[in-house]
This record gives sequence, structure tokens and C-alpha cells, in this order.
Amino acid sequence: MDILNGLATILTSPAMMGWVVLAALVGMIVGAIPGLTASAAIAMLLPITFYMDPLAALAFLYVIGKSGRYGGSIAAILFNTPGTAASAATQIDGYPLSKRGMSSKAMKVATISSVIGDFTGEIMLIAGVGIIAAIALKLGPPELFAVYFAAFVVIGSVIGKSIVKGLASAALGVLVKTVGIDPITTSERFTFGSYDLQGGIALVPLMIGIFVLGEVFTQIESKGGKVEQFGEPDSDEARARNRLSWTEYKPCVPHVIRSSFIGAFIGILPGLGSAIAAFVAYGEGKRRAKNPEKWGKGALEGVAAPEAANNAVSGPSMAPLLTLGIPGSTIGAIMVGVFLIHGIQVGPTLFLVQRELVYSLFAAGLIGIAAYGLIGYYGAALVGRFILQIPTRVLYPLIFLTAFIAAYASRSSLFDVWIMVIAGFGGWLMKKLDFNPAAFVISFVLAGGAEETFRQSLLLSDQGVLIFVTRPVALLFLVIGFAAVFMRVRSLSQQAKTASLGDA
Repeated sequence: MDILNGLATILTSPAMMGWVVLAALVGMIVGAIPGLTASAAIAMLLPITFYMDPLAALAFLYVIGKSGRYGGSIAAILFNTPGTAASAATQIDGYPLSKRGMSSKAMKVATISSVIGDFTGEIMLIAGVGIIAAIALKLGPPELFAVYFAAFVVIGSVIGKSIVKGLASAALGVLVKTVGIDPITTSERFTFGSYDLQGGIALVPLMIGIFVLGEVFTQIESKGGKVEQFGEPDSDEARARNRLSWTEYKPCVPHVIRSSFIGAFIGILPGLGSAIAAFVAYGEGKRRAKNPEKWGKGALEGVAAPEAANNAVSGPSMAPLLTLGIPGSTIGAIMVGVFLIHGIQVGPTLFLVQRELVYSLFAAGLIGIAAYGLIGYYGAALVGRFILQIPTRVLYPLIFLTAFIAAYASRSSLFDVWIMVIAGFGGWLMKKLDFNPAAFVISFVLAGGAEETFRQSLLLSDQGVLIFVTRPVALLFLVIGFAAVFMRVRSLSQQAKTASLGDA
């Protein structure tokens, strides 16, 4: 009933429908631009939402995140340059299809699979998020801190190639968050006598710097030659070659269903993200394929599997954010800022005080999936050709200008612009040194809640930190965190051993 009321709220409002459709188009275009992610688009557009209705603001950015994940497949198929990290798996079979003059067919497969995966994830979110919230309401400060701790450890150890650098990135995010006035003692922390730092580091300019300027600096540094595109000639034969029949798509269906559930499960786990989901689904699909030797050479199933998993992550990744206040992805971390800007506290009580808004947001997600599906099925090739015609000498300066305006507009502060620039160079340097900007930002967002619950836990206890061991649920989450690190270390050591045997 809640979701039906949410659908009615969106469908009966022309303004809301307009924002949702616009978000579907904007996300697709940004996702298809190599080097620009949906996270970057959301970070840049965040200041615009200051002046919007809370539901419109949340729906607009939420749908951009969804369509942006899908949009990465356009660049991967057409240009052999994945628009997002998750699209690298789609590129393996998508680009060979494009070279054979079947890019439109490949994009149709990607579109249908993305829509099915996204719908699966969104339905699972709608069905399960209320149950998770009800359980979360029963957790006290010690249990919540243990959840935060597990999230820090899992995110730091799983994201990226190096456990040490991942955990260091997460720790740096926590350290930067402590800048400002201590909320309990009111003493200054790491302000170095600066009045501007007493209020702490603002989230919006920090994210714009990390995700937008950092990406632009990386792209400028690694800019190669001209992108090669294999388009189809405008002929009857080319159009016939790119028609997608049910007979051709039918073998993809088992892969899409399996990959949708793989992506949805991975989406619930903080920090893993759509890139891991896409490659896991691709590997599992190839292992189960009837003709695995065709994968990597232009198999339609090789496009369908990663795209379904990639987009199935979108909905479930919101579950830990909405129920516990823990963002499961970089997009979730940015969404926290939107909630806070509009005075909405994320966490289990959200379903008690803002239930209608939450389910209306889910409804906007469902409509957004349908919108980008229709636009993508009929217009993905046009979007690709449009992006190819934009010269980088125009694109990057425009992104720079937009980023500076967005950083200044958040609080009308030049200090925030400097924060953005410093964060931009920091994001670029972190990528260059194989540290993880995503782990840094997510930890920055989590640190405030973690500190609050940690201090509340100590006030409740006469045993000090032992309270986290004597509470069974808290102990369980601590064990999960350490187990995640152990499993990651074991996995990396096995990979290193396998590589050394291969070299021998």
C-alpha cells in the first residue's frame, strides 16, 4: 500500500515526473562520458537541490545515480572506454560487437538487462527495507557503533587493490571529519587557529573536489589519442543487423536473472559496489555458459550479465543508508548530504517520521528505471554520437566552471572553493598512489555517527570499551569486521600464490 501511494504521488505531479525524466536523461549522458561518473554528476548538482522540495531533490539525484550506472555501458560499447568502473565488464563483449557493426544491438541488450536488474534490486529494497528498519530500531549505541566499525573495516579492506591503502584511506576520512569543534567538550580540533575550520570541513565542496576535479585531473593526465568509434552505416542491411529478436535475447535471460540477484546481494553489503558485482556476474555467467569460448569475442550474454548485476546494486545499496545511516556506496554518501540539507535524519526512525517520503522515493526510482529504459532503448546510439562530438577542450573547462560555481553556491564561501581545489588534488593524488577516494568519502560521512555512538556507549558503561564485547549483537558485528579483513587477506594471498605459480 505504501508503494502504491508513492506511485500516485509521483504520477499525479507533472513537476515530479519532469524531474524524474530529466534525471534519467542527465544520468545517462554523464554516465556515458568517459571519466565522469554518476557520483560526479550528483556532487555537482547537489547545490541545486538546496532550493527544491525534499522529495524532488532526492528523487532527482537518486534517478541520476540509477541511469548513470546504465549510461556507462554506452561508452564501453561504442568507444571501448568504460564510462564507469562497472562498465569495464560490459566492454569485454560489447566493443567486439560494435566492431562487427552491431553496437545498437549490444546497447539494446544492455538496456533491457539493466532495466530488469534495476527493477529486481528496487523490488527487493521495497520488500525488505521495512524489516531491516524494524530490527535497527532495537539496536542501542553499542550495537550501532559496532555496525559503524564493521562498515569502516569492510569498506577499507574490500575497496581497492591494497588492504593497507584502503584502511588508510578510511582512516584519513575519519581524521578529516574530526576537524572543527568537539561536540561535547567544545574544544578546537585540528583548526590551527583558523576561524573557517571551526565549523569543520563541509561535505559538498569536499565531494565535488574528490569526485569531479579529481576525475578531471586524472582524465587530463591520461588523455590519449582520438577515440575510435565503430558506427553502423545508415542502410537497410545495418538496421536489420541491429534488430534484436526474442530468439537472440532468450539465451540471455538465465544470466540476467542470476546476475540480478548477485548484484542485489552485493548491493546490500557496504563498500563492494557495482564494479565488483559486474565482474562477479560476468565470471559466473562465463563459467555456466554453454559456449564459454564465445565470451570475450562478442557474446550478447557477456553484455547482459554484467549490466544486470551492475544496475541491481542500485536499490539494495540504499538499504544500509536508510535504515542505519550507513552509506553502502559513494552515491549513498552523497545522498546523505541531500537528506541533511533538508533537515531529514537518516536511520531507523526515518520510517517512523518520513515513511511517505521514503516510499515516494522508491516509486520515483521505479519510474526512473522505466524512463531511462525507454530513452536508452531508442536513443542510446544518439547519446553516444552526441558525446563523441563534444571536444575535450570544451568539456573539461565547462566541468571546471560548473564545479567552482557549485562549491561556492553551497554556502557562498570562497573558503569552500579552496577546500574543493585541495580535495580535487587530493583525489587525483589518491588515485595515482592507489589509495581509495571512495573509502575516504564514505568514512568521512560515517565518522560523525560513529563518534556519537562510541561516546554514548562509554557513558552507558562502567566497563569502558568492554561493553562492545559483553553485548552479543555488538560482538557479532565486530567479528564480522575482523572476518572480512581475514577473508580479504586470504584471498589476496591466494591470488599472489596463483600468480607466482603461473610465472613459474
